[in-house]
Amino acid sequence: MKEFRSGFVGIMGRPNTGKSTLINALAGEKLMIVSDKPQTTRERVRMILTTEDAQLIFYDTPGLHKPLHQLGKEMNKVARNTIPLVDLVLWIVDSTQLAGKGDQWVTGFLKNSKIDVLIVFNKLDLKPDFNPEEFLTMVGAEEWPWVKISALTGEGLPVLLENMKSMLPVGPQYYPAGMLTDRSETFIISEFIREEILNLTKEEVPHSTAVVIEEIAERSEGKVYIRAIILVERDSQKKIIIGKGGSLLKRIGKASRKKVEVFLEKPIYLDLWVKTKKDWRNSFSVLRELGYTETEQSK
Repeated sequence: MKEFRSGFVGIMGRPNTGKSTLINALAGEKLMIVSDKPQTTRERVRMILTTEDAQLIFYDTPGLHKPLHQLGKEMNKVARNTIPLVDLVLWIVDSTQLAGKGDQWVTGFLKNSKIDVLIVFNKLDLKPDFNPEEFLTMVGAEEWPWVKISALTGEGLPVLLENMKSMLPVGPQYYPAGMLTDRSETFIISEFIREEILNLTKEEVPHSTAVVIEEIAERSEGKVYIRAIILVERDSQKKIIIGKGGSLLKRIGKASRKKVEVFLEKPIYLDLWVKTKKDWRNSFSVLRELGYTETEQSK
């Protein structure tokens, strides 16, 4: 009988390399919001994948980047703090981008952590002729194993899964087989709303927003009532989110409602409000209230 393997896998990399898309592809279900805007993921989010011979617990982390505010610093801290928690790091690399100083920094960071690394060259659908050896030489990571995949089309995912299993230790099943995530319904619903803000707004506005779920209640008519607050940093951003005659807020609400109804498998009434909380991304107390802060960890 084949030995059962289990372990924790950190998904890391620079912004917009497809980390959340990969999580959703492996889960076979939409758990993570996806946007073409960098720094979409703000927290360490856990996804659980159970097969007949293994259980892999994934941490999707914010993209490592040069922070411009306290929120950015906290996002980088989340990514760094993931290292002591995992058995294996998947370093996701965008195959369509040339290697740069940022990739060299990630190489040094991961080497210093002394953790097992599997490099995943993503977006094979856009760059089928990508040569990994050139990238590895440029960043000084020739000794690490690698695979090429497309998280969008699913190409290479079976090979990736087998590679990950082989690099994990023999261990127990930590979670029930049917469990996909340990994040709450409230968190996932708030992220679906934030995803639509990312999709429907531009420039600084989407990065200046946060979503707080104030109430979820089952109503007698069978609908789930959800009241959510969209936080922005300036009144001008509030006007943009609301739109002329409330037009943009209605679009955000309509698109979000469809995703939440699929997730909950129930009809919902989504009550959206917009509130200005000046410079909230630089307020440690607000970041702590929103769950975006944590203390440094060490092995």
